[in-house]
Parts: sequence; structure tokens; C-alpha cells
Amino acid sequence: MTGTAQNPDVSPATGREPHLRLRLQSVTYLAKQTSLFEFRSPKGENLPPYAPGAHIDLHLPGDLVRSYSLIGDANQADRYLVAVKEEPDGRGGSRLLHEGFKVGQTLDVAHPRNNFPLDEAADHSVLFAGGIGISPIYAMICRLQALGKPWELHYATRSREYAVYLDRLGEFGAAVHLYFDDEVPGNSGAPALDISKALATAPGDAQVYCCGPLPMLNAFEAATENLADENIHTEYFASDQEAATEGGIELVLQQSGKTVFVDEGQTILEALLETGMDLPFSCMEGTCGSCETVVLEGTPDHRDHSLTKKEKTENKKIMICCSGSKTQRLVLDL
Repeated sequence: MTGTAQNPDVSPATGREPHLRLRLQSVTYLAKQTSLFEFRSPKGENLPPYAPGAHIDLHLPGDLVRSYSLIGDANQADRYLVAVKEEPDGRGGSRLLHEGFKVGQTLDVAHPRNNFPLDEAADHSVLFAGGIGISPIYAMICRLQALGKPWELHYATRSREYAVYLDRLGEFGAAVHLYFDDEVPGNSGAPALDISKALATAPGDAQVYCCGPLPMLNAFEAATENLADENIHTEYFASDQEAATEGGIELVLQQSGKTVFVDEGQTILEALLETGMDLPFSCMEGTCGSCETVVLEGTPDHRDHSLTKKEKTENKKIMICCSGSKTQRLVLDL
């Protein structure tokens, strides 16, 4: 990409980089309860580039911050596209976008981050997506097609009416395998997609990716437990783990020279925010990676879905929104 704006309509931001001030350019129906939101610079400038698997944080009214995977072709330098499913029982972000946001309005958007990168050098990629989890996976498909790399997709939804980009996926022929739970013979209630069966014919050195609801991700992790860690890639939209709130932790902040104590019932992030620190965070569940912090001493109690197994073993990083500490003292690079 070329021509990226060096100062594209920014507003002051907390954290590492200034936010982009973007306009909601259009809203397009994609599937039942799901719409495509297109964001652009009001000045028509190109936006900071991203790679497939990346997501952006939308800063919504009421101090809500929500992360959404970028679904579009990363070569479209002038726009960010996110598919948002309206969740009536969710935390309010999707409902606000669907009901309270109008084309032409502007909002702050954080620069893209990527906790779910695509291995472009892989000889073969196997992609699993469930429902709205097709968002980062579709961006990967666009890139793999452009590179001429072999891939296969296994996409499952409750029914066809909830499936995103069915028409586009149909253009890829035999590379795409679709599964709809309501079309399972006998209506047994079992999911239509058997991940273990789908992986049985994949090359042993394939890079394998999954993004979808928690039951699907749990099934994926069980099906891939014998594969090499470096070949397995997951993206979570929600966590199945409780945040660490046991307290009793002494936090030593190396840069500021402060010491902060985490009380029972608090997360590390909450304890730090109480001191007035200005820190980046979004999901509060350890799925988006916004609050990643370097650990200088001590052993984290990892509760996130952002770090890899290797990174968790190394104990050099922590997601302070949900993870705790196995040691009473934790030295952070803050």
C-alpha cells in the first residue's frame, strides 16, 4: 500500500498510538442480524495498512471500546470493513452500532493490531470459521488467493441465513466446505462440522486456523492437540476463563518507580487504573491484546486467549485485564 496518511484526522488517544478519526461511510446488509460497516477518512486519505487477521478497536459513545476483525481485502488502502452481528444479550457495542450509529458520523478508531497473523509461506492452509468468525478468515482467503497459495475453508453456521458472503465463497469452488446445523440429517442437535474429520485429509505440515464461537474453538483445540503448536492458530471473540481477582499482588512499575497493591476482587488493570494511570484496554477478557504488558520479574497466571502457548511458557508478557500472578511480586515495564 502507498500513500498512507501521516496524520490522518487523529484525536488524542490513550496508549501507544494516536487514534484515527474515521467516518462511517456505509452500512450494508450481510446476513441475518449481521451488517457490514465501512469506515473511511473524512479527507479521503489512505489508512494505516494491516495484514489478514488484524482487528481494530472502535471507541463508541459511553466509553465503550469494542474490537472487530477486519473482513476486507487488505489491499483496499482507503477503508476498513468490519462485519458486526447484533447481539441482543451482548455487552451493548453491537446494539449501539446497529441502532444508534448513522452513516456520516465519526468516531475514534485505534490502529490495527494483529494477534492472529497469517503464515504466508505455508504450503497449505486449512481455515475453520463459525458464524461471524468468518471475518478474519475471509481476509486470509483474499490474501492466499492473491499469493496463489493452496487453502481450504470449512465454514459452519446455524443456518444459511446467518452465513456471511455465501455468494463470494461460492466462487472458490471445491476449496470451500459449508456446514449448516439445521440441515443435519435427523436434526440430532449435533454440529454439522466435524473438525477432526475435516482435518483427517489435511497435509501434516498445514497451518490450521480457527475463529468462531467458544464451542467450536473448544472442539478445534481438542482436534488439534497432537499438532505442533506453531501450526495452530486461534482467534477468540469471548473468553471461557474467569479473570484473576484473588488479589494479594505487589506490582512494581519499573518505568514510573511506583508500587501498587492489587486487592482481593480486583484485576491488575483495575488496580492500576485506580492510581490514575492512562492505559490501553478494550475487551477486558484477554482476547484483543490491547493491554499486553512486558513482565520483567515474577510469574504471571495467564488467563488470556491472546498469547501463544510458547509466549505463556516464556512469561515475558501478560494481559493485565484478566491475568494474575503466581508470585506475590510482579515487576512490570510500566
